[in-house]
Amino acid sequence: MTKATHLREMSSDQLHFTLTESQKELFRLRFQAATEKLDAPSNLRKLRREIARIYTVQSEREKTAAPKAAAPETEPPKTAAPKTAAPKIASKKTAAPKKS
Repeated sequence: MTKATHLREMSSDQLHFTLTESQKELFRLRFQAATEKLDAPSNLRKLRREIARIYTVQSEREKTAAPKAAAPETEPPKTAAPKTAAPKIASKKTAAPKKS
């Protein structure tokens, strides 16, 4: 299993390849678990976490690349209008009509 720091050092192609291999291995382990031939059930959890780490590193890269492209067209944030209290309306209790 790899750590996030090691994953961040990889190129995008290497990361994609690692993701594909991890997903294939997870499939194999799930198949073994279904047929009750799995030696170490903890490997399922480890692989799921590794796949999540890879997705996290990929999304971090996308987020850092996106602001650079969209930087020229930024608008200043809009200020919110001051909040005013809504008028309180007294609720009237109405009696249900009586049945005869």
